[in-house]
Amino acid sequence: MKVPVVSIKDVAARAGVSPGTVSNVFSGMRAVNPELAARVREAAAALGYQPDRAASQLRAGKARVVAVLVPDLINPFFAGLVAAIEARVRRDAYDIIVASSIGDAAEESSRLSTLLAWRPAGIVVIPRDDDFAGRALIERAGVPFVVADRVPSGFEGDAVTVDNVAAGAMAVQHLIDLGHEDIVVAASTMTLQNIRERCEGIERVTRAHGLQIRSLIEVGLEFEMAAERLGAFMAQDRRPSAFLALTNFGTLGILATLQQWGLKVPDDVSVVGFDDYSWMRAVTPPLTAVRQPVDELGHEIWSRLKARIDGGTAPYERVKLSCELIVRGSTTAPSAAWREGRAA
Repeated sequence: MKVPVVSIKDVAARAGVSPGTVSNVFSGMRAVNPELAARVREAAAALGYQPDRAASQLRAGKARVVAVLVPDLINPFFAGLVAAIEARVRRDAYDIIVASSIGDAAEESSRLSTLLAWRPAGIVVIPRDDDFAGRALIERAGVPFVVADRVPSGFEGDAVTVDNVAAGAMAVQHLIDLGHEDIVVAASTMTLQNIRERCEGIERVTRAHGLQIRSLIEVGLEFEMAAERLGAFMAQDRRPSAFLALTNFGTLGILATLQQWGLKVPDDVSVVGFDDYSWMRAVTPPLTAVRQPVDELGHEIWSRLKARIDGGTAPYERVKLSCELIVRGSTTAPSAAWREGRAA
């Protein structure tokens, strides 16, 4: 049996309002009294009504869709950032579509072309690398855009990121203050500007203390590779007093490696992670970590993009937000056993 299609008129009749009011509630084109809007949404829910977004946008002559392209959706940082952007976008009655480049240049161009075919009002891009080849596609389409997180060196345009130099500096300063001198840094890849900036902050601090980072290991962008490369490092019988991760997968790789080698945190080795998730508070001991302001990043990204969508012509802006070091139980002074082993 064919299920009857619920129309906007059906919703209007049940809510006791005009079809135009129902349209305004779901399109966001005009403000509606909160009490009336609530009645309309209750009626729509009761009837199972779903607004036809595409049709309403065609009638309005203006898309209310925002596109977001990220390197992957497996990484919890990117997934969290998409959620933060989505929360802001929906408040302004826009819809959101998301795609992943899976870290591949050809896929990035393909996904961008698909997203642009939707004629979005604006687009947020986290490029797969510093080349950001997809920029040409966006500019040809004439769509407002904001680059987030991985902002290429020399990029001229609206961008929102964190102060990566300061983030790296505060993390290594914490370890040095505890007395660590033999520190291994687990970076993903030095081909990314944000990782290079974190390393720059680390180098500034260590140089100021007359120290050098013993090893900087490029552990890649996936957990399995990080664990493999860190394991190979440990197999060289090289045990530092502390590990510092510059990505969340780097953090997981360090923990997996230390577990494999039977080393306890922080009794044998201190660990500073990057990004701060619930599981970092749930493990034993809880992890000291650099927290990126994900919610604030989402707010600033949408604020900048919305200004462009609304026709703003202000000069390009690069917003840099501060990270926070959350100190927990995974960091302490180097153990006496480690000091004795080093002296020997």
